[in-house]
Amino acid sequence: MTQESDNKPHKHSKGYNKAMSKHNCYPGSGCGAIYGLGFIGALIYFLSHATSFWIGVFGILKAIVWPAYLVYEAFNFLLK
Repeated sequence: MTQESDNKPHKHSKGYNKAMSKHNCYPGSGCGAIYGLGFIGALIYFLSHATSFWIGVFGILKAIVWPAYLVYEAFNFLLK
């Protein structure tokens, strides 16, 4: 019994093209590392300036979304 192939290469075969994948994730791009280092830096900054427990918790949340603060402040600076 033979099965007909649909001529699509398997994901792990040599003929697999990255463009065929569902996600356009490029390994080695370094974006995750840059965000990770920024997160650690922001976390250290916000926690070192916290004056109470809840300000520290708020600092953790701010460290997660620091790129949004960066873009917001950059636009405020540029549009003045």
